Amino acid sequence: MCFKEKIVNLSEIDASDHSFRITTQETVDDLMDSIRHVGLLNLPLLLEKKSRYIILCGFRRIEACRRLDRLDVKARILDSDTKKLECARYAVTDNAFQRPLNLIEKSRSIRMLSNFFTGNRRLSKEMSLLGVPCHESIIKRIKDICCFSKSLQNSMLSESISLAIALEIHKMSKDVKDGFVKLFNVLKLSVNKQREIVMLIKEIALREDIPMAQILEGEHLTGILNDEDLDKNKKVRKIRTYLKQRRFPAITRAEQVFEEHRQNLKLGTGIKLIPPDNFESPTYFLKFSFKDLNELKDLKKIFDPLIENPSIKKILG
Repeated sequence: MCFKEKIVNLSEIDASDHSFRITTQETVDDLMDSIRHVGLLNLPLLLEKKSRYIILCGFRRIEACRRLDRLDVKARILDSDTKKLECARYAVTDNAFQRPLNLIEKSRSIRMLSNFFTGNRRLSKEMSLLGVPCHESIIKRIKDICCFSKSLQNSMLSESISLAIALEIHKMSKDVKDGFVKLFNVLKLSVNKQREIVMLIKEIALREDIPMAQILEGEHLTGILNDEDLDKNKKVRKIRTYLKQRRFPAITRAEQVFEEHRQNLKLGTGIKLIPPDNFESPTYFLKFSFKDLNELKDLKKIFDPLIENPSIKKILG
């Protein structure tokens, strides 16, 4: 890399040009403290463009200097005829060797380099050479996530929304996408539970022939989500139960009837009556738990009258 070091007036630096920005971090308080006490140790890298400069590396460092009310900054300056590919390589490498890049930063790097390389295999090789190993299959999945809405990107960075779910809800309308972002930011669910809720809401919308946004913005769902008396786990349980009941009303009614009759059986702790999954089969199961022969004899005393109980006859119908 051929550059010169120069004192540059901050007013000459175009901080609005993010063509080469990789980092997703925007806070600069830590850098301000460091610069205030020991100075700017790692100089920003700028590209000279006529009467102004474009930032290649050091967006946060320059912003920190601005907030410290500095008028100028010492920087490394590349000639205006530096090829854009070389600029992109400098930007990616500078970030990659400071810390591991997150998914959004990798996506920005891939998008930037894809202007010069065709094919994921070539991109994968280039990323590895620049210190960001990235398999072809990963490149294909994450290349476009840096173009997702800011709220969705932030949810991915905070791990409130998984990559798989983000890829799915990104294709949805803005109101639906915003609804899922709000929901998952509050609930902090595992990937499987996120997938379950998206599936339930999609199926409810199809079954009832209504928009998904109407479900997400519905009074019942938002009421649970905004209830300050409920902790996160209770909100998750109530929302999952509500969606399942709405998606499978027949199964929900069958479960309620079964539970009512099961309670009337007064089975105690040693016998458990297990219904078929989703009541799709006529086969029920009885589970016995005992430690010795005496406990088994006691269970027999419960089992014999069970056969004549009106509630078991209603369950087996």
